[in-house]
Order: sequence, then C-alpha cells, then structure tokens
Amino acid sequence: MNPLESRPAKPLSGAMRVPGDKSISHRALLIGALAAGETVIEGLLEGEDVLRTAAAMRALGATVERGEGNVWHVRGRGLGGLTEPAEILDMGNSGTAARLLMGILASHPLTAFLTGDSSLCRRPMGRVRAPLEQFGAQIVTRGGGRMPLAIIGTADPMPVHYRLPVASAQVKSAVLLAGLNTPGRTTAVELQPTRDHTERMLRHFGAEVDVAEEGDGALAVTVTGQPELTGREIQVPADISSAAFPMVAALIVPGSEIVLTGVGINPRRIGLIDTLREMGADIEIRNEQAIAGEPVADLRVRAGALAGVAVPASRAPSMIDEYPILAVAAAVAEGKTAMHGIAELRVKESDRLATMARGLAACGVEIEEGEDSLVVHGCGGGIPGGGAIATDLDHRIAMAFLVLGLAAERAVTIDDSGPIETSFPGFAALMNDLGAAIGPAGETR
Repeated sequence: MNPLESRPAKPLSGAMRVPGDKSISHRALLIGALAAGETVIEGLLEGEDVLRTAAAMRALGATVERGEGNVWHVRGRGLGGLTEPAEILDMGNSGTAARLLMGILASHPLTAFLTGDSSLCRRPMGRVRAPLEQFGAQIVTRGGGRMPLAIIGTADPMPVHYRLPVASAQVKSAVLLAGLNTPGRTTAVELQPTRDHTERMLRHFGAEVDVAEEGDGALAVTVTGQPELTGREIQVPADISSAAFPMVAALIVPGSEIVLTGVGINPRRIGLIDTLREMGADIEIRNEQAIAGEPVADLRVRAGALAGVAVPASRAPSMIDEYPILAVAAAVAEGKTAMHGIAELRVKESDRLATMARGLAACGVEIEEGEDSLVVHGCGGGIPGGGAIATDLDHRIAMAFLVLGLAAERAVTIDDSGPIETSFPGFAALMNDLGAAIGPAGETR
C-alpha cells in the first residue's frame, strides 16, 4: 500500500505532456506483432498495463525491444505466424489487453491460457467470448465468464457478422482482430459509435477496413481478412484520458492556466472536453495536426466558474473512462450535474460508480447514486474534503480524488497510489511540477 494525500494548491501553471495513449499503445504492439517487418513506436506508454501486452507478444513469438529515447521496436511474425506460448499470459490489470488479445488468438491454431490480477479476474469476459466462439474458437472461463481462461484458437475460422449488444470498443476490436486471420469479410455492428483506434491503426498497417451506416443508424465496421500487414512507424499521442486529470485540476484550482501538449483528440474520445465546455470551461484547442491517422493538438486550459449540466447517455462511449474526473469537476461546479447511461462503470477496474459516490460523500459532496446514473450536487466552489478514499485498486479513482484534494478545504487521502502506474507513471511528480501539493500523508504543505 502506498497512500498519498493532496492539499489545496496554489494556481497551477506551466506546460505538461502526459504519457502516451494507452489504447493506442496496446494496439501498436498487438498489430505490430502481426505485421511483417519492423514496427517502430515512439511515445509508447510505459505503464504496467502496456508492458504486460509487450510481454505477451514476446511469449507468442514476436520480438519486442525498448531502444534509446523511449523508442520501441517490434519485429512481427506476419499474420497467422504467432506461436503457442510456453507459459500462462498474465495480463495484470488490463482488460483492454486481455480482450483484444483474445480476439487475435481466436483465429490462430494454438492454445493459450490467460489470467490477470484480482481486479481483472472479477471483470466479465463473456461479452468477448460470445462472438469469438462464432469464429470457431473454444473458450473456457470460470463461472460468470471470468478469468483465468483457456482459449483454443481455430485452424479454420469462419467470418462473422456480429451485432454488439452493448457499446464496447473492446468487443468490436476483438471481433475485427479475429477477422484479420479469417478468410472473407468480418463485420462488427455497433449501435453507438465507440473509439475507432483499431480501425485507424489497421488501415495504417495496410488492412482494408470499411464503415457503412445501416438503416437503423448503426455502424457496420468490416475488415477484409488475410491482408498483407507491413510494419510501420507510429508516434503515440498523449493520452486524452490521462490529460483529463491535469485538465480538470487547472479548471478547479483558482488562477490556474496550463498547456497540455500533443494530446490525442480523436472525435470519439473527446466527450469530456465537450461536456466541460458545456459547463463553461475555458479549453482552447491549438496546433491541430494528424499523426499516423490520429488527430493531435495542444490544449490550453484556464480556471473559471463551472455550472452543472445534464450529460446524456449517448455521450458515454466517448468518455467512459473520464466519468470519475468529471464527477470531481461537477463537485466544484454550481448546481446539479446528472450523468446518465453509465452502468458500464460498474464493470471497470472497480465499480467506479459506487466508488466515486462513496468517495464524494466522504468529502462532503451530496450525491444521488442510481443503477445507471450519478447525480452530483455541486458545492459552487470550495469542497469540504477531508475524506479517506478507498480506491479499490483503481487508478482513475485514485487520480480523481487526488485532483479533488487540490480544490478542497481539507486534505484528501487515498489508500493506495500504486495502481496509478498502470496508466500514468509519474503522475504525482508531474502534477507537483505544475504547482500541485501531492505527497505522503502529513508531508504535503
């Protein structure tokens, strides 16, 4: 256990580049291992989750090495060339890595065993197992579709047309990645658009990916199987989900102004920015450009008054990881913020909906928790604070409450900062460089 506390901070100022995008980092390693030739990756997130993906791809026969200056080199096996791993693949805390890797393994003729930490082993894998078994794979899980699991890939995969029952980029990506080594065309149909990093990266490596709107407004995403994937150069943008924490900190600590550089602003990932702007946030997007198929920009953020809003359920897929830090902004805002359609938060690294509700209440914020919603009654400025937060091994819960403490009247303490390393290595130090006050309990002044 590594507890930390945060205290009211002086105005935050300066520029920061947060670590590389976790979603893109996973996909760069996974698809690079399937490509022929060498893939060179700059800016890879070197958090524990991504390092687990790198280790898994080595176990499956790819060469994955870290060079100088945070440049990674992946020499792929070519599509269909992965080899059976000699050991159990431990995916740590990463649901993204586990589910996407299951997709790849489903259409390779090998047997693999996957496990994870206690948090990951509580998360549902049945939503991925269902479509992958349609390809011909065999998947055996614990009760309730939980890990550890065994997957026996098929030597003769059949193309699938699968309609997603829930909005999930991970399930969609698993289907598309299984379709890569499958003859014919495989389609994943999503009722709500989810993040499209897999589609963009597959095109970057040379795959044919088509998107068509169906009559009911759903999107049919189709990959043509057995393409010739070729190693590529990839520059991983800064992670919008990590940038969300200093962004909200700068909005709620009076007098703050910061710049977040090189942030990925994929249109299907910026629901938080849209919501914060509706609340009155001063967020300016500068220096927009496209890098390896992904839009990237600098964000200038200045503190100011926020007002509560209603966040529609339709926005959830574009900001599902950002609700914990949005709840912190809502706690400072004037008026009520109602978040709907967020039941998916209950099956993340923790039950984020319940964990946020408990933590906010412990810090003196009035909340209403529903099965699929959270209503936060903003304090209109100062938050009482003083809470001791049980983070339930959830990195985003930990960072959200450390940000809350910067704008609270009394220090906020989290029980364990260790999980933060999975997505945002060096979080406390980088925040303190901007002027935050985060450190061991009793030592921040």
